[in-house]
Amino acid sequence: MARPYFTPALFAFLEDLAAHNDRDWFQRNRDRYEEHVKTPALRFIVDFGPHLRAVSPHFDADPRPSGGSLFRIHRDVRFSADKSPYKTHAGIHFRHENGRDAHAPGFYVHLEPRGCLAAAGVWQPDAPALSRIREAIAARPARWQAVLDDPGVASLERFGEQLQRVPAGYAKDHPQAGELRWKEYGVWRSLTHRDVLAADALERVATVFRRSAPFVKFLCEALGQPF
Repeated sequence: MARPYFTPALFAFLEDLAAHNDRDWFQRNRDRYEEHVKTPALRFIVDFGPHLRAVSPHFDADPRPSGGSLFRIHRDVRFSADKSPYKTHAGIHFRHENGRDAHAPGFYVHLEPRGCLAAAGVWQPDAPALSRIREAIAARPARWQAVLDDPGVASLERFGEQLQRVPAGYAKDHPQAGELRWKEYGVWRSLTHRDVLAADALERVATVFRRSAPFVKFLCEALGQPF
């Protein structure tokens, strides 16, 4: 029987980190982070590679400890009023192969004691990328509606903020007027602790990504990236 990737110790560590978010505490508990968060996450990334390639061959499951799919635990506090040095969640980002050179969709797994999820899409795109997505939706409203009506996509939630009005340059009565108001384009599904701790956690996450595939494919095409 397959061995689970994560144990309840993952969530116990993150809970404790939230209560003691300082460098001295983290250094004393670094072994817990390595054993219960970093090492199993890197193993998950390695083993998720074939599942990811089955969705699309153009996304990377990169198990490098630094600069790979696992986000670093350290927060960037340079421009933040909150100077807490550590994130209180673990994040795994499966980037598009061109994601470092051009804005592209991605797949994401978020692990946190009070809320885990699997997501896909484009988060906070820059202005040119956002414009290209909107232009693609405006030019092919029926195609976008077919994406939204796909049973897999329809089973997921949307994430992001919306403008109060249709952006300038688009007709207020456009058939996809509501869709043109989105400031980011993504879908997600929550994961329970049981999902994360299950021996088949790979398949549970892969199911979300497979369902999101038509949505991500449209975004890739809009941004001139292969899917």
